[in-house]
Amino acid sequence: MMGTQKAPAQLFYDFDLDEHVPANHMLREIDRFLDVDGMRSKLRPFYSHLGRPSIDPELIMRMLVIGYVMGIRSERRLCDEVHLNLAYRWFCRLGLDGKVPDHSTFSKYRHGKFRESDMLRHVFEATVERCLREDLVAGDGFAVDASLISADANKARSLPASEWNLDVARSIGSRAAREYLDTLDDAAFGAASPSQPKFVAKSDPAAQWTRAEESRPYFAYATNYLIDTQHSVIMDVEATRAIRQAEVGASQTMIDRTQERFGIKPDWIAADTAYGSAANLGWLVKKRGIIPFIPVIDKGERTDGTFSRSDFEWDEENDQYICPEGHALLRFRRNYSDQNRVKKTGGTYKYRALKASCQACPSKQRCCPNMEFRAVTREPHEDARDFARSARKTKAYKVSRDKRKKVEMLFAHLKRILNLTRLRLRGPNGAKDEFLLAAIAQNLRKLAKLRPRGPNEAAIA
Repeated sequence: MMGTQKAPAQLFYDFDLDEHVPANHMLREIDRFLDVDGMRSKLRPFYSHLGRPSIDPELIMRMLVIGYVMGIRSERRLCDEVHLNLAYRWFCRLGLDGKVPDHSTFSKYRHGKFRESDMLRHVFEATVERCLREDLVAGDGFAVDASLISADANKARSLPASEWNLDVARSIGSRAAREYLDTLDDAAFGAASPSQPKFVAKSDPAAQWTRAEESRPYFAYATNYLIDTQHSVIMDVEATRAIRQAEVGASQTMIDRTQERFGIKPDWIAADTAYGSAANLGWLVKKRGIIPFIPVIDKGERTDGTFSRSDFEWDEENDQYICPEGHALLRFRRNYSDQNRVKKTGGTYKYRALKASCQACPSKQRCCPNMEFRAVTREPHEDARDFARSARKTKAYKVSRDKRKKVEMLFAHLKRILNLTRLRLRGPNGAKDEFLLAAIAQNLRKLAKLRPRGPNEAAIA
């Protein structure tokens, strides 16, 4: 017999929301690790003691975490999901009859008190501290990389670089334009490079017109991750323009900030060739004492079959190069009474061989076929570059290459699982907020996966 559904005529219900959230639900696991206890004290100076009570900032924070953990990009849809989903209501402490804030409230908090108080950075660092307490961070090896995220900008509403100037930016008057003007001296944005891109977006002038991976050009920001290679915990995150100089500067900022905030400095760091400039290698080796497992950017290598600079052996003690045939290449071949004449000041130096030695050398055609004698230049921080080259020959370098892929896997997770393929907020501060929230979500998911509750705790829940 076919059954029928009848609505019960009960006037009162005994409903426990906690019982209807599965014990293995991701939000139940994440709730154990989300630390928002210090929010009120940090935000208190930004609230007036008069007027009506505002929406609980903890509720806004929990809703934002749901949005980024579950890959819900639309704020309107997020409010609808929190209203309908029992697990989301439980996570937000709303109960069955709690009112969900309007989607416009998110913008007010993001552009207002959360940004002024740097609240998202505070929550992110609290999440990293929890990873440290859960013993998910080894601290001996880090990896750094950057990935491009499309900005909320359209080429159809952009201007050629020749038509762009500060007066145009001031005339636009939008929040993103004001942030662009405020960050012109910031090494991560306006001061990252003196060159102008081909186009500038009026809606988001700080976004970089770029082309990557043989794709069509587009406006983008770069999210930079510094991770611990043991369990891929994100130690720091930074938003920059999508250019190499800004990304390298962000890596240095994140290394210093991690050491200052958590007292952790890695023994080695792995990165791709984009971080292999002489200045960056010199900073890592000589200023921070970190072993760089990074391919060196070397424009001295020849491809025509003649000897490259790497074929010449450097003699530090005698300040000279030794060619493959055993001849010395020197900076000077006379003794100066004034030692300041031969003092190294950190510039580029040229080492030359004797003309007579080169003319009689059997390997002249492989060394300098079109010149009377061979000369080799030594660039600034060449000692750090030599150290990086020697580190590349070790077994540890091969291990670091495999571990460096973990940061690329995080970027794939960011785009495919968390759906962060295009920013919803504009301006440098909007990019910072979105990248911080995404990093918070990824670290929380990592904690939930690697530190699940035991059987007894699950049974109690």
